[in-house]
Amino acid sequence: MSITFAESETKKNLMRAFACESQTRNCYTFVAEQAKALDMYVLEMLFRYTAEQEKEHAEIFYRFLKEASGESMVVDGAYPIELEDNLLALLRDAQKREYEEHDTIYKEFGDVALQEGYSEIAFAFHQIARVEKIHGDRFGKYADLLEQGKLFVADHALKWNCLNCGAVFDSKEAPEKCPVCRHGRGYFIRRTAAPFDECEF
Repeated sequence: MSITFAESETKKNLMRAFACESQTRNCYTFVAEQAKALDMYVLEMLFRYTAEQEKEHAEIFYRFLKEASGESMVVDGAYPIELEDNLLALLRDAQKREYEEHDTIYKEFGDVALQEGYSEIAFAFHQIARVEKIHGDRFGKYADLLEQGKLFVADHALKWNCLNCGAVFDSKEAPEKCPVCRHGRGYFIRRTAAPFDECEF
């Protein structure tokens, strides 16, 4: 079934998705500031990294609205208020939010776009839904580590990478302070999770 863009549900869904991604990006930026204040640089970077991807998603959805340029759109939507005092709760909130976007919202938006004859938009919705699943999984893994007291402690010796200076240490625990740059434990990440490391080429 093909329907004009102006009359389509896809047009509304794009604006809903744009608003959702914009709001999510801001929320993650706020949480990153909380993590920074608690000297949890690794969690600050986790939220900032994800926030930048949400910004890109918002831009993708917004660009599809070019045909409606100059209009003002009114759309409905529910956006969560997640003002928690602890990082574990904020990680769990983020995990839940990302899974909702994956499991229902963007899959459904993609299906509607396909039904209305907008295959390129449907592809974007479906692919971004998959990314949101990755986001949810990642937030969940860090929440599990924090909850288990294992964000900076492992069951066996492994490599810990300082995200500030790049130094690497073998131990069951991340150092309380990096012996090289003197930054706190909050800067350490398992080397297998460090950006650009442990890659197979």
